Amino acid sequence: MDTNITPSNFIEQAIVEDIKTKGLKKIVTRFPPEPNGYTHIGHAKAICIDFLTAEKFHGYTNLRMDDTNPSKESEVYVKALMNDIKWLGFKWKHLYYASDYYEFIYQCAIDLIKQGKAFVCDLAADQVSNMRGTLTEPGQESPYRNRSIEENLKLFEEMRAGKFADGEKTLRAKIDMSHPNINMRDPVIYRIMHVRHFRQGDKWCIYPMYDFAHPLSDAYEGVTHSLCSLEFEDHRILYNWVIDNCRILPGVKPRQIEFARLNIDGTVISKRYFHELVDGGYVDGWDDPRLPTLASFRRKGYTPTSIREFCTRIGVAKSNSVVQPHILEACIREELNKNAVRAVAVIDPIKVNITNYPANKTEKIKVSNNPTINNSKKHDMIFSNELYIEREDFMAEPSPKFFRLTPNGYVRLMGAYIIKCDEVIYDENGNIDHLNCSIVYDAKEQGIKPKGTIHWLSRPHAIKVTTRKFFNLLKEGEVFESGMLDKIINPNSMVEHTSFVEPFVLKQKGNMQFVRMGYYIEDSKLSKKTDRYYIETVSLKDSK
Repeated sequence: MDTNITPSNFIEQAIVEDIKTKGLKKIVTRFPPEPNGYTHIGHAKAICIDFLTAEKFHGYTNLRMDDTNPSKESEVYVKALMNDIKWLGFKWKHLYYASDYYEFIYQCAIDLIKQGKAFVCDLAADQVSNMRGTLTEPGQESPYRNRSIEENLKLFEEMRAGKFADGEKTLRAKIDMSHPNINMRDPVIYRIMHVRHFRQGDKWCIYPMYDFAHPLSDAYEGVTHSLCSLEFEDHRILYNWVIDNCRILPGVKPRQIEFARLNIDGTVISKRYFHELVDGGYVDGWDDPRLPTLASFRRKGYTPTSIREFCTRIGVAKSNSVVQPHILEACIREELNKNAVRAVAVIDPIKVNITNYPANKTEKIKVSNNPTINNSKKHDMIFSNELYIEREDFMAEPSPKFFRLTPNGYVRLMGAYIIKCDEVIYDENGNIDHLNCSIVYDAKEQGIKPKGTIHWLSRPHAIKVTTRKFFNLLKEGEVFESGMLDKIINPNSMVEHTSFVEPFVLKQKGNMQFVRMGYYIEDSKLSKKTDRYYIETVSLKDSK
């Protein structure tokens, strides 16, 4: 193996050292998600680290479904996870399931019992927790800790045979109830669950705990480096204990290395939170644009390259920190600024009548599809005497620095004429119904030079659509607490408008920049031929 690779972070530095000291011939990593939900942005960081690290060292990455908790897992989530990894642009070497190793893991547990290093315990979960001790006080030994090897083997076999109810017995590792690391105080390694497994059916009613199945699976597959987030740092000692004490393992002893998990300011990244939102009907499924799942980002028009660029920019750190969301937004914004087609949409319209433009006249105005690209193609916009403009581009009582349309004020219509607002027409409720404006044909001669330019659409040619913008799901200052969503959900997390777009928009696929408004994409989940939906990918400028 090439030992001249220059490491760019502490994980790669550790691998370089292992290659030199252990004589490793091939670097193998793994991404081991539990198939109990959709992939989120935190997973994306782990995926990039796992796959790109192995790739740099000319190794490979396995995808392993950690399906050891059948009460929450399904094939639906397996397919979603696989789809998201492929979408990000990665290919795994092998697809494995932890459930494929159940017999092997069971035999490892038998081996521990035979060594006197595991015992069947009758204590309930709350009793185990109460007897575990604290950081300053040792735990209390289970009264069942000193059962004979023969009795433990018999009871464990009966557990497998289904003779006991859920929670009636567990298998615990026998380590040290006074160990300074609480994870080493006789942890549970098997529990009883009479739940049908989505792959194994009813073959098993006992299931290994993550801390037992995970190191055994890594070793069984020949993983050399088990890269995981920082919350598993305190579990590393148990990970190593399992590998060191299970005698029937193959020769490979993987090394666990932890990195800081992804925390984005103002964003809750938690499957439990997502389940409560989806199951409670607070959002439109796992791909709701307000969730930080990869399915959501894909639906909103984020690209795989933008997600990978974000993961590169935030880097690989040893300690947790909070990343600002504008870093992710900047990655997609920079990409779309170069590539996205420009088009006109009026999100929240006001009608404008051009009183001195012939009613039966129209003219074509050429506009660039993307002015940042040299020799970009152009398309036609139609100008007529009936227009839509943005509601925010008119102010009846303007502030001093408002340079768009005002009563008796002037503004330039993008690519077209300078107009003056002559009259504001209100409805019976006191709301603006429409504006009567006129073209200033001799603006140059009059020395009229408006400071503002606004976009517009011809009303007879505009296509009605629905546009949506999304904001934080939780009210400002609130944090997620299970069972409290009714009180902390932001009622304005989605803002929907009846909007209008130029016909050119309907012919486009993928992202577009709605001029002056933001980057949008058609929502393929909701759109129909006669009812089009467009959702905002990202604003034109950083909100900060």
